[in-house]
Amino acid sequence: MADLWSKRRWANRNDPAPSAEQQADADAAEAVRSRYQQDYDRLLFSTPVRRLSDKTQVWPMDENDGVRTRLTHSHEVANLARSIGTRVHHGDASLFGDADVHHVVQPMLSAIGLAHDLGNPPFGHQGEAAIGGWFERHQDWIFTKVSEDGADLPVEIESEYRKEFTSFDGNPQTIRLLAKLQTSISHSGLDLTAATLAATIKYPVGAPNQDDKNLIAKKHGYFLSEQSLVDWLRKETGLEEGQRHPLTWIMEACDDIAYSILDVDDAMKKAVISPDDVMAILINDSRTKNHAVVKKALAAFKRVNAAKRRPEVARDIKIGYLRAFFIEALISDASDAFVTNGKAINDFSHTTPLMEKNGFCDTLKGIARQYAFNNPAVLKMETMGAEALNGLMTAFWDAISDRKPKDFDNLNAKRRGAKNKYVFALISQNYLEDALRCAEKGIAGSIRYRELRLLTDMLSGMTDTFTIKLWNDIKSLS
Repeated sequence: MADLWSKRRWANRNDPAPSAEQQADADAAEAVRSRYQQDYDRLLFSTPVRRLSDKTQVWPMDENDGVRTRLTHSHEVANLARSIGTRVHHGDASLFGDADVHHVVQPMLSAIGLAHDLGNPPFGHQGEAAIGGWFERHQDWIFTKVSEDGADLPVEIESEYRKEFTSFDGNPQTIRLLAKLQTSISHSGLDLTAATLAATIKYPVGAPNQDDKNLIAKKHGYFLSEQSLVDWLRKETGLEEGQRHPLTWIMEACDDIAYSILDVDDAMKKAVISPDDVMAILINDSRTKNHAVVKKALAAFKRVNAAKRRPEVARDIKIGYLRAFFIEALISDASDAFVTNGKAINDFSHTTPLMEKNGFCDTLKGIARQYAFNNPAVLKMETMGAEALNGLMTAFWDAISDRKPKDFDNLNAKRRGAKNKYVFALISQNYLEDALRCAEKGIAGSIRYRELRLLTDMLSGMTDTFTIKLWNDIKSLS
């Protein structure tokens, strides 16, 4: 029976129903530590989560320990999501059905908040653009021919699936990472519950159903390689193509809140912009000048100024006030938006993100874009990262494809060139195993699709520092 809160695991999808005794034992264990709490713990101790400490949030490889990495961003999103879930439950507990707020809702929100960026490549969105750009430059042949001047592929990648590569995105890579690429005896990744996996899918459509006019389908949320997983998730949860799990709306809102407030917070910590400058922008913006939180912050700034603390200390106190006041305001907005639209969210008719057209959130995002994302230091490092990724894409593609024609169908065949042997040996065995044992049929099981998935798996799994170091290493071999 379909259940939005299904606690079945991917590895147990073919298991028979438990006996009464087995079910009693499972229920007793659940009362102590639910499967959703186990999901969060499995994520917390996983290698992909640790790698986030060396992946860009805004400031790549920054020497300031107080500036956020993708890991601290993810922990903050998880915390915000848990807070909003608690507020929504307090406002209208019926919106979560029979799901217990402490054993189900809170740990699920913590888990999907922590996991939401796991598939992001090094250097953030610039990394996504670099990977997609490489495929665009090679699209005249790479999806249809063995090589640039070679024969046609036995199975070409149809046009509707090419955007999985030319518009590479970290969101579907996250699902792939969670359910396949982490090693386990059952080939089920971290083996999370169906409910947690389903709630992690931000854009609940595959590439063929991507729709620029639909805010929750403007990107594809899973790859063709995970179609069988998605089919199972839908059987378990009852969700259909285009339908989001209710908790996904909260995770998305928390990502928006973190991006809008905490990226500005980092810019203030780096002294790119001062807290007084931020207030000046808010006071002069028609969307925010009359907001209660702006008046509250102004009053707090007056108290700080009257205390006559050293300027450096006063500045840090003001930054702390802004962070706390702004988070409280947007958490309240997001919680209210979920409660207001809860019925539509639960019947899957809702289509607008909770923070969409939130004037306060949008103004803060504008500050982040101007003073953080467009900072010359950020743009310089993103340029270096894009160059490294482009070079590594070519190097790894050369290594993956360097097989004798008679070995075309054997992805693990001996490489011909010395450099390509070395580069191929660098590929994670987790990723290579998945490419070799692929059980999918049609395009997803074709040799070219598996080659390209292996390429993107390897590149997206790298950290920022490793990417630059490896590119310098491989360049020296030319």
